[in-house]
Amino acid sequence: MKTVKQIHEDLVSKKITVRQLVDLSLETIKNNERKFNQNISEVEDLNAVVDFYSTEFINEQIINAQKIIDENKSDVWTGVPILVKDNILVAGEKVTAGSKMLENYVATYDASIVEKLKEKGVILLGRTNMDEFAMGSSSETSFYGPTKNPFDKKRVPGGSSAGSAASVASNYTPLALGSDTGGSIRLPAAFCNLVGFKPTYGSVSRFGLIAMGSSLDQIGTFTNNVEEAESFFELISFYDKKDSTSIPKEKRQDINLEIKKKIGIPKILSDEKIRKSVDPKILEDFELQVKNLKTIGYKIEEVDIPNMDKALAIYYIICPAEVSSNMGRYDGVRYGLFSGGGDTIKNFINSRTEGFGDEVRRRILLGTYILSAGYFDAYYNKAVMAREILKMEFQKVFEEVDLIMTPTSTMFPWKFGEITNPLAMYLTDLFTVPANIIGAPAISIQTTKKEDVNSQNLPRAVHFIGNLFEDKKLFKIVKDLESFIQK
Repeated sequence: MKTVKQIHEDLVSKKITVRQLVDLSLETIKNNERKFNQNISEVEDLNAVVDFYSTEFINEQIINAQKIIDENKSDVWTGVPILVKDNILVAGEKVTAGSKMLENYVATYDASIVEKLKEKGVILLGRTNMDEFAMGSSSETSFYGPTKNPFDKKRVPGGSSAGSAASVASNYTPLALGSDTGGSIRLPAAFCNLVGFKPTYGSVSRFGLIAMGSSLDQIGTFTNNVEEAESFFELISFYDKKDSTSIPKEKRQDINLEIKKKIGIPKILSDEKIRKSVDPKILEDFELQVKNLKTIGYKIEEVDIPNMDKALAIYYIICPAEVSSNMGRYDGVRYGLFSGGGDTIKNFINSRTEGFGDEVRRRILLGTYILSAGYFDAYYNKAVMAREILKMEFQKVFEEVDLIMTPTSTMFPWKFGEITNPLAMYLTDLFTVPANIIGAPAISIQTTKKEDVNSQNLPRAVHFIGNLFEDKKLFKIVKDLESFIQK
């Protein structure tokens, strides 16, 4: 697939129209998705796209984008088709968060970033598959069935933003939107050989994103390179008065972007127990990227973040607690599937039992337990205190280094059904959850060239966490490494 810059040049020079570009994307999707083309076998079906948006809506966008281009008012993203994770609201279109609970729900308003994208003439094509309510690391909890990894359809593409990752990796569109609560963009990006970016919490509006963990969720992107991730971030990063967590304009401008050329490696990566939990080939590639950074002039320092090893425990207390609270509205009366036939309590139980899958019910139960009267102080309050301590520890380290570097995942994409223990799957979030806990920007970049990836040579990736609000510094440094390893 061409880069976004090349697509923009073709659109502006009239080598291609917006409609022709959109038709090419739609054709590519239909060639890989059984729901749109019954000639595709179930084995070959990628199952990355849940559905297209209505023909009327797509046509309106095409006309608007072409007009912007014809009037010479376009930017690089005008007319470019993208796909949207199925938990971001588009007015008048279905949005289900991958759940039977919202099977027939139609959004009544646009997410704030959707408003911005419409205004700029970006073409929203359809909804991508995802783990139910973004709870999962493999796509196996989706009501629509699992999405497959484009490089080996027997393996998972990562989750929860599985469909968005698989779509970009399969050249459906140059970019797809995802959401990241504990690694739900960065893990699938690593498994599908892409760039996955999670911005600083509050830099991209969450208004119109179906919430999982309100203090952790952040909308981000899948792209083929860092430059396009940065360019799109500039488009969707703005202050939104409709989002109480949105960062004010003043704070966005007062940012130190001085680069020390120092990268920190957390001390826990020297711990034998941690190293044993990471695939040796991932560690080998990680060491290679450390050498590459040294080659291009960066200094590598071991940094001590004493409580980083507790990040996973903090996350799996705070996240289920917030899930329990956010899922309360889906009772079959206010929102979601209604299953009647009994009294009020029976109807409530039936609706939630039929509407929610196993993983969602598991996390609701965990969260309800954590928030119960006898355990609120013992678990939730302690996790909140530990979160603040972890934030301070990271802040101290960022006084000395620009970024913190880790592997993205502890393992390569596993085969479907290979991991059945939920706790084993939660461990894949070991290196990604700290960024969500402290609200920092983070990115996973591929270290394998696309032409070299196949079922025998699975994608490799490396992960960086930046300081709060220093997304631009993160992009600058990671672009340096990307140009070196992809040349």
